[in-house]
Amino acid sequence: MTRTLVAGLGNVFETDDGFGSAVAAALDVAQLPAGTEVQDFGIRGVHLAYQLLEPYDLVVIIDTVSRGGAPGTLYVIEHGADPDRPRPAEQAPLLDAHDMAPDEVLALVPMLGGTLGRVVVVGCEPESIAPGMGLSAAVTSSVENAVHLVIDLVRDGAHPARAAADAAGTGGG
Repeated sequence: MTRTLVAGLGNVFETDDGFGSAVAAALDVAQLPAGTEVQDFGIRGVHLAYQLLEPYDLVVIIDTVSRGGAPGTLYVIEHGADPDRPRPAEQAPLLDAHDMAPDEVLALVPMLGGTLGRVVVVGCEPESIAPGMGLSAAVTSSVENAVHLVIDLVRDGAHPARAAADAAGTGGG
């Protein structure tokens, strides 16, 4: 059985930064494969790092990601796919337990003695991360699509042969 962790990150007191929490809450009622855990870590990045000391085959992190797209744009980012980014052993994370970006959390795991399986980030372009409660309309409209995207990623991860076929472009099923 594939072990999967779906982790919502973000600060619900900074408007669209609450995206990860909103998606995690919506996923709480979804039918996910056995072996899948959904947790809202909020701003507790250190707790996520310690949770990742458990062996997971797949980790899906949900967070806001600023990449210059239109607000509400969803991104799927395979962790470690960018060869120009420093690897975890080459960078020391800033240890602010309440403000750790996903890269810093992932960099901390090997320093704590853990190893990472496949990590995928489902990110949403924010409209605003100013202080305030509630998501913008653009980001709110992306929550349902993000839920479906995460469900697809988790189901493909639960069926490694299908995920490998999809990655190769053969569309196995």
